[in-house]
Amino acid sequence: MNGRQLGLLAAMVFAIGSPIVQTLGEVGLSPAEFAREGDRTLRAAGYAFSIWGVIYAGLAAFAVYQALPRNRDDALLRRIAGPAFVAIAGTGAWIWASMFDARWASVGIIVVSAAVLTAGLIRAAGARAAHGLAVRAFVWWPLSLLAGWLTIASALNILTVATAEGLIDGAERAAAYAGVAVVLVVTLLVLRASRLAAYAIPIAWGLVAVWVAEQAAKPTVALVALAAAGVIGAYAVWLALRPAVKP
Repeated sequence: MNGRQLGLLAAMVFAIGSPIVQTLGEVGLSPAEFAREGDRTLRAAGYAFSIWGVIYAGLAAFAVYQALPRNRDDALLRRIAGPAFVAIAGTGAWIWASMFDARWASVGIIVVSAAVLTAGLIRAAGARAAHGLAVRAFVWWPLSLLAGWLTIASALNILTVATAEGLIDGAERAAAYAGVAVVLVVTLLVLRASRLAAYAIPIAWGLVAVWVAEQAAKPTVALVALAAAGVIGAYAVWLALRPAVKP
């Protein structure tokens, strides 16, 4: 096993172990308590964060798959290893930042993690068609799901910190609209560049959770979030079906 394989396994252990340490040790703020500071600007229903179970399972599968002896010198895995390491380790680092209410550190960690992984996937996406189902299931899908969730979580994290710091007092509703709009634009651009439909799933999931959470307090914001989720879902489906359509 080489350094790349060991590093990704270690990142995975750190990512999964960090929330376990926080929960069992009751150290500092939980992720939910940290995120609550931004509830008056934009919030997602609590069930949305259950997607981490799927993401962690996928990342564990990815970590094991890339560590197999036959994948020691795999060109795709060498190419995507750096961005994957940054993002996976970043999920663990974010837990520690939120634990100790290190607000701006949490923003930096999640935004860098999202940007690095998404850029890495876009650069490597051209080789996707050359790989079979195993690579799609154990590499593209898990990393695309993580990149998508980090994208929408970045927007929510920025709004949480901006709210907690008093930077948007009196403009919470406008900031909520802006957050949804930025997520929509970024998602469509990434989908167009990467054609990774799985990237859209956690983002649409999160926007629907915003609709669920904000229907009573901000019904218009909720409808905008739902509409954005619909646009993203439709575009992702169109991209997934497009290769099969012959002119």
